[in-house]
Amino acid sequence: MKTMGNLNLRAAIVSLLLVVCVIGIWQVATSTGGTAAATASLSAEEIEYLKMMGKDPGATKSGGFPGPLEVARTSWGHLSDPFYDKGPNDKGIGIQLAHSLARVGLGFFLAMLVAIPLGFVIGMSPLMQKAFNPFVQLLKPISPLAWMPLALYTLKDSDVSGIFVIFICSIWPMLINTAFGVASVKRDWLNVAATLEVNPLRKAFQVILPAAAPTILTGMRISMGIAWLVIVAAEMLVGGTGIGYFVWNEWNNLSITNVIFAIGVIGVVGMLLDLVFAQLQKVVTYVE
Repeated sequence: MKTMGNLNLRAAIVSLLLVVCVIGIWQVATSTGGTAAATASLSAEEIEYLKMMGKDPGATKSGGFPGPLEVARTSWGHLSDPFYDKGPNDKGIGIQLAHSLARVGLGFFLAMLVAIPLGFVIGMSPLMQKAFNPFVQLLKPISPLAWMPLALYTLKDSDVSGIFVIFICSIWPMLINTAFGVASVKRDWLNVAATLEVNPLRKAFQVILPAAAPTILTGMRISMGIAWLVIVAAEMLVGGTGIGYFVWNEWNNLSITNVIFAIGVIGVVGMLLDLVFAQLQKVVTYVE
């Protein structure tokens, strides 16, 4: 236990050093120290021409890549008031995240309702496994965003279309892992249940489900990662609200600082969602 604690401490120190190095390199790369040197190398005529073209090399306003301090100030501004609402195109980051998480949560829940029971059926029956396998292998490689035009055409609603895309991208990892976990349950355990004449429903919940739970949670964890990745891209296409729309809207406004802030938020939320499923995996994992 002590060794594990030392390892975690050393890993934290290394991670902190990496963060410091990245921020330092970022600050050096985006510093404006080269502006004066660049201006000095230009003739008076070239400087005047650049000013006429709206590219004043001596202007204090920088149009380059923002530095870490500028991003930190912007981030603090967003986080200090995350739930403001000033119209359709100006909402706080908290509201944008809430819309994205609601779409992901609903689409993911619908995928669970389909994938886990169907995975049980496929995993418990070799016949169903062979029957469903061609359809799974055919539909699984299709990009979720390829379904978006069809969803928009048939469903006529951008929010519902986004939820459908989450559903269609979440279902396959859960379905495959559930079927694999159910099919991998030890024959000895099933034979004992048969000897005790356990009814099928009780066998499914008290024998198969606990044994397959770690594999099922693995599929759910993969599905959630894919769902969070896809919703950002889907919201860029359909617009309205959401963290993906926020990124696209800020890019259209040429606000790279806000884009970087949103990328950081997407990464942090994705990491937290993954940590939730990692903890659930630990709860259901057992030692044989």
